[in-house]
Amino acid sequence: MKALLLKEIVDLSENHKPLALEEIPIPVPKDNELLIQVATCGICHTELDEIEGRTPPAFFPMILGHQAVGAVIKMGKNVTLHSVGDRVGVGWIFSACGQCEHCQNQNDNLCLNFKATGRDAYGGYAEKMCIPEQYAHRIPESINNDQAAPLLCAGAIGYRSLMLTQVVNGQSIGLTGFGASGHLVLKIAQYLYPNSDIYVFARSPKEQEFAMSLGAIWSGHTETQSPELLHGIIDTTPAWKPVIKALENLRPGGRLVINAIRKEDDDKNLLGSISYVKHLWMEKEIKTVANVSKLDIQNFLTLAAEAEIKPEIQAYQFNEINKALDELKNRKIRGAKILKII
Repeated sequence: MKALLLKEIVDLSENHKPLALEEIPIPVPKDNELLIQVATCGICHTELDEIEGRTPPAFFPMILGHQAVGAVIKMGKNVTLHSVGDRVGVGWIFSACGQCEHCQNQNDNLCLNFKATGRDAYGGYAEKMCIPEQYAHRIPESINNDQAAPLLCAGAIGYRSLMLTQVVNGQSIGLTGFGASGHLVLKIAQYLYPNSDIYVFARSPKEQEFAMSLGAIWSGHTETQSPELLHGIIDTTPAWKPVIKALENLRPGGRLVINAIRKEDDDKNLLGSISYVKHLWMEKEIKTVANVSKLDIQNFLTLAAEAEIKPEIQAYQFNEINKALDELKNRKIRGAKILKII
């Protein structure tokens, strides 16, 4: 089968072709696994973190990709949850231990034995992939393959981020960064909290215009002071400066949720400018998002079908992956990017 392989950690500012398209053997599913014919796979900023070593793959070569959608074509002998022909999706969570306190409480995203698709096990940048049956999620009929792919990570982790803000309907929400996850969070928030005003902070004027076109009440640069202090803010940027500014834009008792697997180090020195009185006092809170749980994906797919949440997508052919990654690195984003496998 054809697969896109990452063979080593690279600096994307120097190497613009980190993934190589090669022929490799078709994987054989274990007793509890499914073999999926992948149709589409979302392209995520976390792939940049893997390629550049901020969250490095467990081994090389690695097949990246953790927003895969396709059909079950073969099953291990102990599989009971799915059938051949089922249309399923695979998210960032590949497996967890199932036994620890976190797993027992349906917080398998916090499991110390958490394994990530496309980092700790082969992912969806390939014609076929294997996945433990409990981490394959049925895709609602009303959502097509291209629409489903970004929902499995950008959507599901955005949903988790929104839940972690603990805002209620009528309270103000800020979104810092407006890529794949940000634009889906806006749509989720509009459905769940119809009386809440949504403010968007983005570097690019095009992203600001995009946010307004989707219904944000206000949009400005990430370094801009918000027109009003906000109850909850979700940061989806790779940098630290927007985090500091977001803390300034929180009202007393507000919560900032950082939605990122890793942050880049380029501006980490700015953390030394944090003022206790200006940024943290008055019971402001900071919460991070750790991965995504199985339940998050299941709940969000149900919600997306109910609310008819559809991502804005940019599609790329299988052999255009390096172009897509380069654009993602350089913030050429409108909605979510997907890779067409077949």
